[in-house]
Amino acid sequence: MKLIAIFCATAVCLGLAACSEKPQTAGTRKADKAAFTTVDGSFTASGWKSGDQVSWERQLATRAQAGQNEYNRTGDH
Repeated sequence: MKLIAIFCATAVCLGLAACSEKPQTAGTRKADKAAFTTVDGSFTASGWKSGDQVSWERQLATRAQAGQNEYNRTGDH
């Protein structure tokens, strides 16, 4: 009987601890603009024009194929 009481008390404590988590939204910002309308800077890829969605999508596709595809990077096809 004492073991059941300890188990129930532990279950209630764990259940209440799960309910008390605060939302983790503090400090986050909402994006006001589309990603392709950012300002040109020192970290901007060459060949990309600010505000041009087609150019933005082309840069993402190129990066995915050339830089993030392990088969293309290692040369083992």
